[in-house]
Amino acid sequence: MGARRLTQDELYARAAAEFGAALGRLARAYERDADRQRDLLQDIHFALWRSFETYEGRSSMRTWVYRVAHNTATSISIRRKSERVQLVSLEDIELPTASIDREREFDERQGMERLLGLIQRLRPLDRQVMLLYLEDIDARAIGEIVGLSAVNVATKIHRVKKVLAHLFQERVGDE
Repeated sequence: MGARRLTQDELYARAAAEFGAALGRLARAYERDADRQRDLLQDIHFALWRSFETYEGRSSMRTWVYRVAHNTATSISIRRKSERVQLVSLEDIELPTASIDREREFDERQGMERLLGLIQRLRPLDRQVMLLYLEDIDARAIGEIVGLSAVNVATKIHRVKKVLAHLFQERVGDE
């Protein structure tokens, strides 16, 4: 006799326990405002719970969770596009200039804020790829989540990293 199929609530509870922290980071990467982060996270959790009604286990739970979460965040982001900063291509991104505090902790926090600011301005697909990459997901799995080949994902990651490194190098040279 086969193992019993988990219920929608059980699948959701397992996913929320295992991936809850990553979903929180995803919401923070998509939204700067704390209230919008909470709203987005709630929308992601609701979409995830609803999605388990049709989950058949054809992909890993991790792939399923990230696919639902990123699709939800991207859909909401596109709907809010008119009220947000205009999304731009990688070539058009410029790092904001600001006075830099010399303390290491502040530098790290500011660097992360700048990185998230740059990522928030990326087009939805590039944003998804980078956020998944930063969650230490490999190119093949990212491709399954976003619907691209692993080669295309690796190319996007390489390109974004190169642009980000260049922008951060410019900042260091300006100090």
